[in-house]
Amino acid sequence: MVFAMVCLGLGVGAHVFGGGTVSGDAMLVAFWLAACVAYPMAGRERSLHAILPLLGGLQLALHLLFSLSHAGSPAQAVAHAVHASGGLVPGFGMLVAHSWATVLTALWLARGEAVLWTLLRRLAVRLLAVLLPPVPETPFFAAAVVEPPVLRSAVLRHVLSRRGPPMVVETS
Repeated sequence: MVFAMVCLGLGVGAHVFGGGTVSGDAMLVAFWLAACVAYPMAGRERSLHAILPLLGGLQLALHLLFSLSHAGSPAQAVAHAVHASGGLVPGFGMLVAHSWATVLTALWLARGEAVLWTLLRRLAVRLLAVLLPPVPETPFFAAAVVEPPVLRSAVLRHVLSRRGPPMVVETS
């Protein structure tokens, strides 16, 4: 739902800023279109690679929807479509604006998605630590088994000691 609201808000805002108007029916259809497209991806973390093409397709669909459902007369709708985009195909300026909006919004949503899922994971770990009792390392009913330490020789057999004064070798 957040994805649909972001798409709708930015799409309507940009369309109105570009000189168009948007009817309430078109906004309702646009919201449900964005919600239905984003719903299958809900419930898991999405990366930039998943968000960017989805957002680009929705930008195109919302542009066409808002251009075709212009709130004025049919002549105004045609004039807007011809003036703003050379027909229903966007002109270079509008294509650049849609591309920048898509990339920046996708980066914004991907970063927000990463932060949200990190926060939820940390919250789940903290909540489990509070709700679940700590697990003892040894069973409560088991007797402690003490094993004797392994004895090792202090002098190693294969070590050649070269430290200290030279040893005196007695010859007989």
